[in-house]
Amino acid sequence: MADLFTSVIEKLQELGAFKFLFPYILTSAIFYGLLRKSQIFGKPDENVAVNAIVSIVAALMVLAYPILSGVSMEGLLAPFFTQGLVVTLVFMVALMIMGMFLPPDLPTVLANNLLKGNKMGAMLIVGIFFGFLILFLSGLGNVLLGPNVISIMSSDVVTLIAIVLLIIVPILFIVWGGNAKSTPSPEPLKKSE
Repeated sequence: MADLFTSVIEKLQELGAFKFLFPYILTSAIFYGLLRKSQIFGKPDENVAVNAIVSIVAALMVLAYPILSGVSMEGLLAPFFTQGLVVTLVFMVALMIMGMFLPPDLPTVLANNLLKGNKMGAMLIVGIFFGFLILFLSGLGNVLLGPNVISIMSSDVVTLIAIVLLIIVPILFIVWGGNAKSTPSPEPLKKSE
């Protein structure tokens, strides 16, 4: 006999909660938060109804995509969030290990030493790379690019693209960082007497 959690998850799956309800709630919450933060329709406290209506309608449009395109979101979101959690936990454990050797105020140390200049851009690109890696490994690349594009690309093509990116991105950082340091700043003109 299955345990209680397995039974509950199977019942939620039968009801379509993973296919429709949870993606709808997640999407509408993300849209609502983005609308409040961006303040496109004015101050968030004055336009709660407008932000809510736009986020609900946009979430319903997103909910229609899997049905119209034939892509099942049910089997894609769970691996995406699970793999994202694993990557987050790896970074968290790395920060805990760093915390054993660095001063007590780790966020300040990171902000002062690690997140300056080109290092911040490098960390951003690494984060985006891991995000896209998780996106495609979980299967959500089908939703982003469409099922026809992904089915054409074989695993060899994807591997080749990843290798080329891993070769080109460091070269771009070296060239970009080298040009920023080697460009002399113009000296102010001296007044002639």
